[in-house]
Amino acid sequence: MADKVKVALVTGGASGIGKSICLRLAQKKMKILVVDLNLEAAKQTTKEIIDSGGTAEAYAVDVSNNAQIVELCKSINEKHPIDILVNNAGIAHIGNIENTQESDLDRLYNINVKGVYNCIYGVIESMKAQKSGVIINMASIAASVGITDRFAYSMTKGAVLTMTYSVARDYIDDGIRCNCISPGRVHTPFVDNFIEKNYPDNQAEMFEKLSKSQPIGRMGTPDEIAALVDYLCSDDAAFITGSNFPIDGGFVTLNN
Repeated sequence: MADKVKVALVTGGASGIGKSICLRLAQKKMKILVVDLNLEAAKQTTKEIIDSGGTAEAYAVDVSNNAQIVELCKSINEKHPIDILVNNAGIAHIGNIENTQESDLDRLYNINVKGVYNCIYGVIESMKAQKSGVIINMASIAASVGITDRFAYSMTKGAVLTMTYSVARDYIDDGIRCNCISPGRVHTPFVDNFIEKNYPDNQAEMFEKLSKSQPIGRMGTPDEIAALVDYLCSDDAAFITGSNFPIDGGFVTLNN
């Protein structure tokens, strides 16, 4: 009998790191569920996968909406149980506590924290029933060390880190592994847009400065993050759960 095709649900899968994760996992002959607010962009990611011989479906869902996520996971699990969940969707905010409004805090919490909760809640029952599952949460180095002007963002990523520990502990006897990845600065369109918006007159200089903030001397790439996700989802990582993996060019340990 042919091996079961694994099903991987990736949130924020239409662009940046999420898209790289989708494309990478698709190479392992998994069925990829690309979940994103932007349906057209999600469809473009699925098209690339299908054109390369893979299998994928696109869904437009707001991860902060519990009812939407629960209904999506229920309908998917009735067709093909979800084996892998990658909680990649997230938003950023720049500012210390004085220039973080209550609305900023709520907005980041709803997506970065509640969104992770909603997605895990949506898949956990099915994973328990099949006695297997992999959950990867996208945290950040900001969960572990102090980063200037990242008050709200750090708060949410700290929550992602500790949710990872809790889920790993609670479901270890159900065959479910839960880990998180903590990237440093990764070169995505978000970084380019941030520099263009905030430093229009010295973009090259600022890009160089941000790159050099990693001891390794450059930013990471989405493909490098995707490669780590790929490993943690694989059977080669079967002995790994409840762990946080910095992938940061030495930022956390060498910046002293």
